[in-house]
Amino acid sequence: MATRKSAAQSKAGSNVSADELKSYYRDMLLIRRFEEKAGQLYGMGLIGGFCHLYIGQEAVVVGLEAAAEEGDKRITTYRDHGHMLACGMNPDGVMAELTGREGGYSKGKGGSMHMFSKEKHFYGGHGIVGANVPLGAGLAFADKYLENDRVTFTYFGDGAANQGQVYETFNMAALWSLPVIFVIENNQYAMGTSQKRSTSTPDIYTRGEAFGIPGEAVDGMDVLAVKEAGEKAVAHCRSGKGPYILEIKTYRYRGHSMSDPAKYRTREEVQKMREEKDAIEHVRDLLLKGKHATEDDLKAIDKGIKDIVNKSAEFAKESPEPDVSELYTDIYAEEIPQGDAIETEDA
Repeated sequence: MATRKSAAQSKAGSNVSADELKSYYRDMLLIRRFEEKAGQLYGMGLIGGFCHLYIGQEAVVVGLEAAAEEGDKRITTYRDHGHMLACGMNPDGVMAELTGREGGYSKGKGGSMHMFSKEKHFYGGHGIVGANVPLGAGLAFADKYLENDRVTFTYFGDGAANQGQVYETFNMAALWSLPVIFVIENNQYAMGTSQKRSTSTPDIYTRGEAFGIPGEAVDGMDVLAVKEAGEKAVAHCRSGKGPYILEIKTYRYRGHSMSDPAKYRTREEVQKMREEKDAIEHVRDLLLKGKHATEDDLKAIDKGIKDIVNKSAEFAKESPEPDVSELYTDIYAEEIPQGDAIETEDA
């Protein structure tokens, strides 16, 4: 099938080719199928602890990765599996880490919420709400110091947007004109509390105005709109104009974590979003209606994705648990020689 120059167009008018559109479809579908498999493994008891799925939010990270360049950095919170896959991390290593196996990105010691890849410039999911935001600014500060023209994508949710450290970071980033894009993944619910009940402003990105940081709200269920907004934000940062805020309004279909029954919203609300706004179905429709892919083409893509995901699950099951000798590795602390007293201040 010949590639047309203008295969699809976002509501704002951004053009992408058929190959690009298929790539976004494939990337979003990989995240969706991977997370569905992770949910199954959690139910089987093969994934322990917390597990936060990204189902429904796939267009956010796929759209922004389409706007990124080699060497750009990304850092996020604990809902991080989709970000890892979108930046090119191996599904085998991600799934093995989820199951606490030696073949995982953190040798099975970090689990769902703590994975890193220096090669892919992924600086982690972080379990403390909002704590990754100043770290993201630090990454951007390093790039500004090195004058290497890189940008850092710092992701956090609508709930974390109410943390004080976020605004301290906004202030520093504005003062130092740091090349950081603050990405608010607004999935409408901070754990179990709706934005309407937790946040005084309908548009969170406007909070950057107090610091002179520009920003905008974006339809997070439209990967083309996200890509276009991401390109605008990246251009702003690379030109030396300082930070930018993207509030990407999206929606998660599952609970906050696998242990959340999500009784704070109705099934009808979730179903309505799935039927009317699903990001993957939107791209699927663009491909079919534009005659850039057939039903058989898309079935083949789905089968290929399922094979990748099933392979990652088998790899995880077959990978051994980390040896007990790993318990004290990768720990950074100052060793105090025996016999030395630790001085303490009297109460």
